[in-house]
Amino acid sequence: MEALITIRDMCKIYNPGENEVRALDHINLTINRGEYVAIIGQSGSGKSTLMNMLGCLDVPTSGDYYLNGSDVASLEDDELSDIRNHEIGFIFQGFNLIAGLTALENVELPLMYRGVSKTKREKLSIDALNKVGLGKRMTHKPAEMSGGQQQRVAIARAIAQAPPIILADEPTGNLDTHSTKEIITILKELHKEGRTVILITHDNEIAAQAKRVVKIRDGKIEKDYSNEDEGEEQ
Repeated sequence: MEALITIRDMCKIYNPGENEVRALDHINLTINRGEYVAIIGQSGSGKSTLMNMLGCLDVPTSGDYYLNGSDVASLEDDELSDIRNHEIGFIFQGFNLIAGLTALENVELPLMYRGVSKTKREKLSIDALNKVGLGKRMTHKPAEMSGGQQQRVAIARAIAQAPPIILADEPTGNLDTHSTKEIITILKELHKEGRTVILITHDNEIAAQAKRVVKIRDGKIEKDYSNEDEGEEQ
């Protein structure tokens, strides 16, 4: 398989010096195109810091990060912004929807900022909302929807322009069991379509839905195994 993400000897250090915190401590990781990977760890393990690196939201203190063969450290801010806008669909625990906008308008908004024409962005947004089962809720505002429906709007927003990478940070953290199952089903469908799905979670049951699990602890990768091999380390 073709490597999409390659991380070599990555460190992220906060407060360098006597009281330094190594949020990431010499991480090495490869994620191939089309994989479905769960990165699991408890609070303070470094998983959120790793997500910020993967999503080009932050830069490491040292080490290398190659995305699609490009050295991320060598890219300018506008190039990093282009990657975030076109290569990665972000899904967060907080839905980050705008209260005064309808579901359709919330999905359209990032496309408008990216300069997508009105006709095209409306079609992309309608298609995305239909894909997550909200075709009949497009005119509803966030307050008129359940938490699960709001998260599906957030997913539609993330996938509207068909980014090749889906980066989901605790996407079911605020949801009940039924809504959690719905969101996990959607992520599985996106993976079947060929997207690379990276799921950040602290929940073993959620991680078990992915094809591969990377367990992080104290800023280091503790285990890296395939669920299809019944949890045996690679």
